[in-house]
Amino acid sequence: MIHGKRVFLVDDDPSARQGLALLLRTAGYDVSVFASADEFVDALGQETSGCLVLDARMPGMSCEEMLTELKELRLDLPIIFVTADDDPETKRRAQKMNAAGFFRKPVDSTALFDAIEWATRSDK
Repeated sequence: MIHGKRVFLVDDDPSARQGLALLLRTAGYDVSVFASADEFVDALGQETSGCLVLDARMPGMSCEEMLTELKELRLDLPIIFVTADDDPETKRRAQKMNAAGFFRKPVDSTALFDAIEWATRSDK
């Protein structure tokens, strides 16, 4: 299946990042990969559209701080969280940030693809 949709993947775990990137590219997504929220924000341009697949817990800039940066840049990307820590607090934070999806690693590929399709279809 060829989607041609842009996915920004941000995960500090090299093996998770490589595995998810391969999975998404194999499915036909245009994937840009970043090792941190700081790296992602630094690389953004004003015409950014697509979907953000984001590790819920990373060192450095927090998810909340990153969302503040995105709002300041007037970028509204749908966010799908992936995490090894699906504790109630992490889920609550994701809900508070209006996540389009929340998945525990390892991620079910079909569910992730469905979430990306849904999120990008409702992306304005």
